[in-house]
Amino acid sequence: MKILILISIFIGSGLYALSLDKLIIKALQKNPSIKSISYRLAANKSHIDASGQFSNPLLTYSKNSIDEKQPMSKSTVSISQKLPFYGKRDSLKNTALIEKDILKERLFQAKVSLVQSIKNQAYSVWELENLYKIITGYEELTQQNIELFESYTSTSDKHMGIMSAELTLSDLKIQKSHLNTKIATAYSKLSYLCAFEVNDLDLELSITDMPSVENLRIDLVNNPKLAIREKEIQKSEAILNTAKLDNYPDANLLASYSYRKNFDNYFTFGIGISLPIYSTEDYKEEKARQLTLSSKSLKNDTKIFVNSAFTSAYIDMKSAYDIYHIVHDEAIPKINHMFKLTSSSTSTGGDLFKYIDILVKKLKLEQQSIQAMANYHRSYAKISALSGDLK
Repeated sequence: MKILILISIFIGSGLYALSLDKLIIKALQKNPSIKSISYRLAANKSHIDASGQFSNPLLTYSKNSIDEKQPMSKSTVSISQKLPFYGKRDSLKNTALIEKDILKERLFQAKVSLVQSIKNQAYSVWELENLYKIITGYEELTQQNIELFESYTSTSDKHMGIMSAELTLSDLKIQKSHLNTKIATAYSKLSYLCAFEVNDLDLELSITDMPSVENLRIDLVNNPKLAIREKEIQKSEAILNTAKLDNYPDANLLASYSYRKNFDNYFTFGIGISLPIYSTEDYKEEKARQLTLSSKSLKNDTKIFVNSAFTSAYIDMKSAYDIYHIVHDEAIPKINHMFKLTSSSTSTGGDLFKYIDILVKKLKLEQQSIQAMANYHRSYAKISALSGDLK
């Protein structure tokens, strides 16, 4: 019975430890902000359908006050329909279609931003949990050395060494307490981003080769912000095209039926044309032209921003990569050699001060290694987001 309970606990805990990939997939399905844009995109379909329709016809009824015995006495029912100049309805529909494309790009950008935020938070969780693990390991190691050294305590100097080690142990406990709070907060933020409760994360990070700046820069053409700017230019140009067409008059068809009680009834047909004689349309066209130029300038500004953000992220990534290798290729081997020189003397009652000092130095190096790895992946996540990566 106990075995079954343990197995069920193990299986249940495994279900909650999601990998980062599964976390992202699930979050993209549940996040309310993503759903909101999806609903707006669905609503835009009605706007597209409406943009190609004619204006509603105008139905009017009129009756004059002349005596019914007079020929001019009549009751009239009229209907008029505005017919826009050729191409105006297509231009409006084209603008609505481009608005749909902008919403699609904004949806994609929102997904990319969400993925980056989830990655950053997941890396923070990984960083904090691994800092907690190594501090726990060093806490146990320090306690073991205190217990070992106590068996050789016979002088005040050795007693001072034990007290120093105990102070180090207290500091490690304080660090663990702070990390406990930070881990809980990090999981809370991760749960918010994912729109569901996340209590455990299955994630392993490593650093292999440093990607070349040229290979990473190639994918910047897929930047979602640049894609939005391009669609905004297309929308501005479509609005400008509509403004140009507004200089051409629309036609109004008119038909009416007049009823006369003592005389013959009759139909009336007519046509009306709007006369753009006050330059209003010219002003609107110039405004649309300037807004198109503004959209193009914004795209150029976005290009500069993307390149600057990429360069900054790559520098941070390279720095983290260098720090990680300095720690592992240079510092750790040296400190391990120092451990070998002091461990044998400590086990026989040697100087505990030196041993604890080396232990603390190694702990700081391993902490720097974990932080460098997390920073490396955070910078890489930023570059991936600039390249429009959803993985």
